[in-house]
Amino acid sequence: MTERDALMRKIQEFAFAAYEWNLYLDTHPSDASAIEQFKKMAEACKHFTKEYEKKYGPITAEGSDDSECWSWVNEPWPWQN
Repeated sequence: MTERDALMRKIQEFAFAAYEWNLYLDTHPSDASAIEQFKKMAEACKHFTKEYEKKYGPITAEGSDDSECWSWVNEPWPWQN
């Protein structure tokens, strides 16, 4: 597994965990411990996403900071191998 693949895997894992905590909180909105876990997973996902985008380019079109040329389409998209 390349460094790029490993970083993408981390993003996917933390995004999945944050989403699961989100679903749990939909039915348990007063669970302070779950809220804390959700925040940790979401923050880790943001951290690894920023790291990935700094090294390899945007993961989503929203991550692109282009102003004059839409370069999002020039690179292989994250799901392409």
